[in-house]
Amino acid sequence: MKVGVLTGGGDCPGLNAVIRGVVRKGVQEYGYGFIGFKDGWRGPMEGDTVPLGIPEVRGILPRGGTILGSSRTNPFKTENGVRAIKDNLAKYEVDALIAIGGEDTLGVAARLHAEFGIPCVGVPKTIDNDLSATDYTFGFDTAVGIATEAIDRLHTTAESHMRVLVVEVMGRHAGWIALHSGLAGGANVILIPEQRFDLDQVCAWVTSRFKASYAPIVVVAEGAMPKDGEMVLKDATTDSFGHVRLSGVGEWLAKEIEARTGKEARTTVLGHVQRGGTPSAFDRWLATRFGLHAIDAVRDGDFGKMVALRGTDVVRVPIVEATSKLKTVDPALYEEVGVFFG
Repeated sequence: MKVGVLTGGGDCPGLNAVIRGVVRKGVQEYGYGFIGFKDGWRGPMEGDTVPLGIPEVRGILPRGGTILGSSRTNPFKTENGVRAIKDNLAKYEVDALIAIGGEDTLGVAARLHAEFGIPCVGVPKTIDNDLSATDYTFGFDTAVGIATEAIDRLHTTAESHMRVLVVEVMGRHAGWIALHSGLAGGANVILIPEQRFDLDQVCAWVTSRFKASYAPIVVVAEGAMPKDGEMVLKDATTDSFGHVRLSGVGEWLAKEIEARTGKEARTTVLGHVQRGGTPSAFDRWLATRFGLHAIDAVRDGDFGKMVALRGTDVVRVPIVEATSKLKTVDPALYEEVGVFFG
């Protein structure tokens, strides 16, 4: 048995832990051979490979990013992309493919298996924690920890100058990072994509905080939108999966707050720092377990499935189940944290 491994989409902490888990168990217990495909789906499309064995995965557990590289390549938007993948899998005698990624990467894997019979197993990765069918995705815990530490630090500088600090975190359609880091960091306002916000109410919360002699911290997900406005975009161009580049809502919000309240407001955009660096202990644990269970699925010939966390158990679910809809913040959960606003 020869198994191909790829990592697609945005990089995140824990990807290397999955690769390590897959290879270590696959080689040591099953005697499988492995091949790494570079830069997501571009690798199998172009036949760009790297050796992948125990020497290659030694020492990578604490490293962020991915030793295989990543990209947002969509073979279904590339002429003869699927044909090239099939040809290269045959050329390199690959019997199964483990795709590690988020909604887009796994969506491609689901289609390749369902429509073209390519044996794929999925591993859920996204710092946004927005994949349904799994309680958590690895990368999320690290991103929340980074954002929380940033908010902790910003409290002191905000109060030193008695100004509003707006912290923009990632979250295109789901506000999990904003909700978790905002609550953990003691933010006074948390704005998420699932709930359009009232700018007047935000300004009222900010004013209330100043009346209590404290400087407010506003945490906003990049995909959050005002009731009477649209999503703020960096530009209108899209990637091969149809996604536009977000970011900018934090700067827009700070200007609006300053204009309406008369209080100085500044913005901190955490951006890709949330994706980088050493994975947390939880993400190393979860990613490693996902890798171990993914190679078990290959051994069992259980293709078209994704490994998922349910409670403390790792189970297998159809990839299509995980990619058919996003897991978003429940309104009741958002309402819970509202007691701390203002």
